[in-house]
Amino acid sequence: MKTAESVTEGHPDKVCDQVSDAILDEYLKRDPASRVAVETFGSHGMLVVGGEVTSGGELDVEGIVRNLYREIGYDESLDVFVNIERQSPDIAMGVDPGGAGDQGIMYGYATAETEAFMPQAVVYAHELTRRLADLRRHDTAFSWLGPDGKAQVTMDRGRLKTVVVSAQHAPDIELDQIRMMLLESLLQPVFGDLDGAETLINPTGRFVIGGFASDTGLTGRKLMVDTYGGLIPHGGGAFSGKDATKVDRSAAYMARFAAKNLVANGYAKKCLVSVAYAIGRAEPVMMTARTEDGRDLSPLLKKYFDFRPKSIIERLGLRRPIFRETAAYGHFGRENFPWEQVVKMR
Repeated sequence: MKTAESVTEGHPDKVCDQVSDAILDEYLKRDPASRVAVETFGSHGMLVVGGEVTSGGELDVEGIVRNLYREIGYDESLDVFVNIERQSPDIAMGVDPGGAGDQGIMYGYATAETEAFMPQAVVYAHELTRRLADLRRHDTAFSWLGPDGKAQVTMDRGRLKTVVVSAQHAPDIELDQIRMMLLESLLQPVFGDLDGAETLINPTGRFVIGGFASDTGLTGRKLMVDTYGGLIPHGGGAFSGKDATKVDRSAAYMARFAAKNLVANGYAKKCLVSVAYAIGRAEPVMMTARTEDGRDLSPLLKKYFDFRPKSIIERLGLRRPIFRETAAYGHFGRENFPWEQVVKMR
């Protein structure tokens, strides 16, 4: 069995991811060579933005935060605190010549089980949360939905076993109505046949208070939602708020690009790419690619894909302000991102 989850853009952790990446994008618009490492923490009417930035651009960070918060769907007041300093020169001296911005291990994965080259459970989970947000934004019959929400999908040998949806809602709607409407307009359009599957909609019975009013949020706390649903290893580094000199982000994108293309070009049905770096060094200290049955594709990986940080940035165009969109509904399996392109390898 395989289980994966997703959360809506109104989930507290995802609000923080989006704030961090919106700030990154705005710096890149003003100075494509910006070095950015921004973290966001939100809790009960308060949001703190901190980190290190070296850029020729100037930002109204508080204004960006407030506009984004309203755009996501929240209208309560928010106290915003900003503490951003310049990047340490000790890090810059290794990154400036083209070295990695940190040490670490990154993974990329692809499977032929779906058109998105992603695990089916992950695809379904993101489809549910995106559709939940679309219903809230575009269907007046669902005006009772709030921005916060989650979905979780369990598959057993290719069949749906259990689906869980938790949707923030207005206080004056009955649970039976919530369940009926989400079953008809959310679950059935996504899955079609639900026979034999357990469906759990708002299993606590009430979800009126959401967002920072109910829970804290923190950048990088939804790593499995961002990647492959916990179905493969994760090196531990978060993505959001980091420019592409940070290999936590850029090398994970390149590893997905490589894994997807190895599968798309017929070398494997499933492929796991692993790469590791030393801070300040351009060449990875490890690069491997293996299939589901243990075949070693590392020679192909090294032949077709350059994992030096500057080469990744150039090949995938990672100086552009494209990162806010990645910060909800997963970084992988969405065709509009450059690391999802399929290229010929033969």
